[in-house]
Amino acid sequence: MSKKYFGTDGIRGKVGAHPITPDFVMRLGYAAGRVLTKMDGNLAKGEHPAVLIGKDTRISGYMLEAALEAGLSAAGVDVLLTGPMPTPAVAYLTRALRAQAGIVISASHNPFYDNGIKFFSSLGTKLPDDVENAIEVALDESMQVMDSAQLGKARRIDDAAGRYVEFCKSTFPNHLDLRGLKIVLDCAHGATYHVAPPVFHELGAEVIAIGNKPDGLNINEQVGSTHPQALQKAVIEHSADLGIAFDGDGDRVMMVDAHGDLLDGDQLLYIIAAARQKDGSLQGGVVGTLMTNLALEHKLTSMHIPFVRAKVGDRYVLELLNQNNWQLGGENSGHILTLDKHSSGDGIIAALQVLHAVIQSKKTLHELRAELLLYPQVLINVTTKQKLDLNNAHIQNAVKEAETTLKNSGRVLLRASGTEPKIRVMVEGRDSDMVTRLAEKIAAVVKSLV
Repeated sequence: MSKKYFGTDGIRGKVGAHPITPDFVMRLGYAAGRVLTKMDGNLAKGEHPAVLIGKDTRISGYMLEAALEAGLSAAGVDVLLTGPMPTPAVAYLTRALRAQAGIVISASHNPFYDNGIKFFSSLGTKLPDDVENAIEVALDESMQVMDSAQLGKARRIDDAAGRYVEFCKSTFPNHLDLRGLKIVLDCAHGATYHVAPPVFHELGAEVIAIGNKPDGLNINEQVGSTHPQALQKAVIEHSADLGIAFDGDGDRVMMVDAHGDLLDGDQLLYIIAAARQKDGSLQGGVVGTLMTNLALEHKLTSMHIPFVRAKVGDRYVLELLNQNNWQLGGENSGHILTLDKHSSGDGIIAALQVLHAVIQSKKTLHELRAELLLYPQVLINVTTKQKLDLNNAHIQNAVKEAETTLKNSGRVLLRASGTEPKIRVMVEGRDSDMVTRLAEKIAAVVKSLV
C-alpha cells in the first residue's frame, strides 16, 4: 500500500499548507488514537492508552501540540506532554513511561516555517509500516468523539528533561569522565538547548554553549549540524579541545576537532567502530547507506569489519541492523545508531561514544580523524516542483557517462529526498576536480528537465 501522507520520517511540510494544518493534525491525532485503542489488548477494562508528545522549539509547535492533544483526547487517549525535547528523548521516555506510542512535533534540520509529525512505537522505535497504513486508513473516516466520561486527559511530565539527562549519562562508562576537556556545544537553537549542556557538564567537561537561545524562529538558522561554520569558529576562538553540533531535534551530530576541522557521520561512525573492534565490543558489522563515503567502506573492509548499505533514512539503517543482529550504523548526515545504548539515533549519545573512543585511545579527535581520509564527495541539491522520473533517458545517459569516466574509483547516486522537494545528485571519487565537474554536469541535465 503506497502512503499518502507518511514519508521516510513521518509527515512533514510547510506550516499552514496541507497537511501541516491544525485541522489535519487534529484528525491525525484522532486517527492515531483510534488505531492505538484497537491495537493494545493489554489494557485493563476502562483503562486509556497513553501517548507521549514532545516537540522542538519551533513557534508552530504550540499550535500543533494543541491540535494533536485535542484529537487524541477525542479518541479516548491520555496525553503526556514533555514540552521541548529531542526526538531521541521522546523515544526513550515513551519506553520508560510505558506509553503506547510517542509523537514528536519537529521538522528536524528544516527551517522554522516547516514542521512535521513523527511517531514512535511503545518500544521507542519508528512505527511499523502496517501501523502507519492503518492510521492513513483511519484518517479517511469521520471523527466520532467519545462520550464525555471516556475522553482522554492530559498532563505534563515535569521531570522529562532530568530523566533524559540521566539516561544519556548512563550510556557513558561509569569509570570514565570528561574532566580536562573543553567542549563547545552548538544546540542549533533547537530541542537540545536545555539538556545537552548538563549532560557534558555533569560528566566533567568544561562546556561552552552556543545556539542555545531559541526564540521559536531561529532554529537551525546558521547554527547546528547543517551549518557547522559557527561551531568551527567558536572552537578556534575558545581554544577548545573539540566541538559538537546537533540539529534542531537532536538526532543528528557533527563534530569539530581542535584545529577547526569538521567530522561528518561517516568519520564518527569509523571512530566508534574502530574503538569497539579494539576493545572487543563490536557486535557484527556496520550498516551505512547509499550516501556513505566509499572510503569508509574500503577502510572497514581492510579491518575485516563487515559493511552493508541501506537505503537513505535511519529507519532503513535500523531495519538492516535488526536483520543482521548488529548494533552500529548510521548516515554521513550524522544520524548514528548504537542499539546497545538506545533504540533510535541520538546525537548526544553518539557524541558520547566518540568521546569514549577519544579517552580510551589516549588520542585527540584530530588524530583519530586522520585515520580515515574521505574521498571527495560532491552533493548538489536540485529543487523540484513536481515528481521527476530519474529513469529519464537524458539523466541516465549523463549518469552512465560519469560512471565510465570514474571507472572503479568512484560512485554516482541520484535520489529524490524523502523530506524535501529536491533531487540529490551525488558523485564521489579520488579526484576532486573530476568529481565536481561530473556532479555539475549531471545536475545541469536534471535542472533542464525540472
